Amino acid sequence: MENCCGLLTDQKEPVPLKSIEIQLEVKDHVAAVVSTLNYENKEDKPLEAVFVFPLPGDAAVCHFSAQIGETNIVAEVKEKQQAQEEYDDAMSSGQQAFLLEESDQSPDIFSLSVGSLPPGESASIRLEYVTELAVEADDGLRFCLPAVLNPRYQPQGSQGPSVQVTSVPASLVPYSLSFSARVSSPRPISKVESSCSLEPLQYLNTDQTQATVKLAAGHKFDRDVELLVYYKDAHQPTAVVEAGQASAKPGSLMGDPVVMVSLYPEFPQSVMSSLASCGEFVFLMDRSGSMGPQLNYTTSTSRMDSAKETLLLLLKSLPVGCYFNIYSFGSRFEHIFSQSVKYNQKTMEDALKKVEKMEADLGGTEILEPLKDIYSKQSIPSHPRQLFVFTDGEVGNTKDVIDLVRKNSDSHSCFSFGIGEGASSALISGMAKEGGGHAQFITGTERMQPKVRHKQS
Repeated sequence: MENCCGLLTDQKEPVPLKSIEIQLEVKDHVAAVVSTLNYENKEDKPLEAVFVFPLPGDAAVCHFSAQIGETNIVAEVKEKQQAQEEYDDAMSSGQQAFLLEESDQSPDIFSLSVGSLPPGESASIRLEYVTELAVEADDGLRFCLPAVLNPRYQPQGSQGPSVQVTSVPASLVPYSLSFSARVSSPRPISKVESSCSLEPLQYLNTDQTQATVKLAAGHKFDRDVELLVYYKDAHQPTAVVEAGQASAKPGSLMGDPVVMVSLYPEFPQSVMSSLASCGEFVFLMDRSGSMGPQLNYTTSTSRMDSAKETLLLLLKSLPVGCYFNIYSFGSRFEHIFSQSVKYNQKTMEDALKKVEKMEADLGGTEILEPLKDIYSKQSIPSHPRQLFVFTDGEVGNTKDVIDLVRKNSDSHSCFSFGIGEGASSALISGMAKEGGGHAQFITGTERMQPKVRHKQS
């Protein structure tokens, strides 16, 4: 059972969503996304509904509009309380109204309140946002269209309600998805890959700097759509110029042309090897219940198994003479050693035995307390601290966790691995960004080890 984002009534009953149309435009390292959601009220009375859906954690929503019959509504950005009051006033007076708002704790979750949708009426929602694409270990640029919104665990004593979404089996997702992408860059496009079936890549010019690709027909929006874009000469600096809007006032932000410069340096192997010759390596393993087997996986390997396998690989690859420790967490947390210990044959063997016995048996996902404990430990001189986090990211206090990493960013580097469909991009990417590290996402049957090996080399 997985929690799919979708349109729900205020009684948590699904509203028929007929189709989703996605148009993606990638310009070098930036993606602009236009999503059109088409649905229909088949009830015999007006309907108030909520559409809950995930977006990339660093996405900027730049347009929202709704079309109901001949009526077109274009959203305005307003202070949150004022917007809620105006929405309530419109609802009480029988007017059509929409309210789009970001979750207070998780910036990758948006909810759309649809008010007074007449019986038998269809509605079309248009949402546009822009986001920077993450660079993967193999130099691919990753775009992910989340289809799954997992329940977020709300730690005890935290403020704000948790996100509630009706559970829907993947096989019963009733709506279809059309997805097309246009890619352009100063560099030639070498290939585009996906976790889903694609139609062949179509180049639009002879130098292969522009191309289009579409999702193959028949796709059910029952899992994340992941797209990986690869450019030739990925480490060469590039610049993209975009003209200002002709309708904007001269000298205004939108009226002026802008330049985007992309710098993605490649460091020599000798430099990278020297950086890995010492350090304090702290591993933080999610052992909450959601790390167990998932029904949408096509193999018996659970999230916990994949994370353990990768951790064992890392432990066997640490440089002799470094320091390390391993934490695991759920509703409570544990650590193998009270303090980080020197890495040798004995400490490695002790750690391996305990990791092999780890199970997803510690309850909820309270990551804040083990992080506080890690940061409270004094750093070891001449051994820079590196934190590796393995989690499915199903927490409700995302902003609190990211703030804590930010406050301690001068004492460590943070590398995060998001495991499974629906992992919170806001949490995984936010921790790595604020901790000066790198984030990786592993979905479906994809294995972590190749990415980890690449990161180590």
